[in-house]
Amino acid sequence: MSVCVIAHAHSPTNRRLGEVLTPAQAVGRLHPGELALGRLDVLPSLAGIERGLLALDVLERRGITVLNGSRTLTLAHDKLATATALAGAGVPHPRTWPVAPWLPLPDAMLPLVLKPRFGSWGREVVACRNASELRHALRHAAARGWFRSAGGVLQELIPPAGYDLRLLVAGGEVVGAVRRVAAPGEWRTNVALGGRRVPTQPSEAACALARRAALAVGGHLVGVDLLPLRDGGWIVLEVNGAVDFNSEYALDTSDVFGRVRDALEPNRPQLGASLLVPA
Repeated sequence: MSVCVIAHAHSPTNRRLGEVLTPAQAVGRLHPGELALGRLDVLPSLAGIERGLLALDVLERRGITVLNGSRTLTLAHDKLATATALAGAGVPHPRTWPVAPWLPLPDAMLPLVLKPRFGSWGREVVACRNASELRHALRHAAARGWFRSAGGVLQELIPPAGYDLRLLVAGGEVVGAVRRVAAPGEWRTNVALGGRRVPTQPSEAACALARRAALAVGGHLVGVDLLPLRDGGWIVLEVNGAVDFNSEYALDTSDVFGRVRDALEPNRPQLGASLLVPA
């Protein structure tokens, strides 16, 4: 399957998925009947989403099938929007409150986690186990551009277990997964912070929850992060609309990139058929 990846980064994942075009290049080059995959990410500043969401809308209006369109990327990257979407779908997710310089501090019970509203890579994520730590975290955030421009979120702290699961959902099915193990002395599991990936075979319960989370944001290709609960269940922590992955995500001996392409293939418009954009 030939797919055009709409992104600013020529990351290894993007290059393995297809030809990488910037949003401006895609608007100038793509035609009805072609398939585009939105892979716009969070800005390095954590102040919002990379430019190009409007270009994805323009492509859809021209009859180009866009997977992970502007709505999906917004729901996945904006943690307030993610919380609303998951709650509306009945998907378990940590209780989440907006926090910003222009808002009163929410009446939320400690312990909490302070995060940028548009966050990634584990950056600027702070655990606040008492009132003193919360005050310190908010003073630190007040000096950051992301907090002044977009604010952040406070989420209930799910007791860290030292690991989480990241499941790769494509076309409504789980096509890859890893267990992410936190670095020694670190409670966050992000690989960017020293965490390591371990091959895993997720349970059907974990897969079912990941599929529900992807459906809640309309994601054609997303990463879903699950935290283990003390009762043996799972809770959705994040939905990543521009998830990076590699061969470590493979289930059994399958090629994870091949499984992604196969899972997305049914979205390809058929020649001569009406070009309808997937909901």
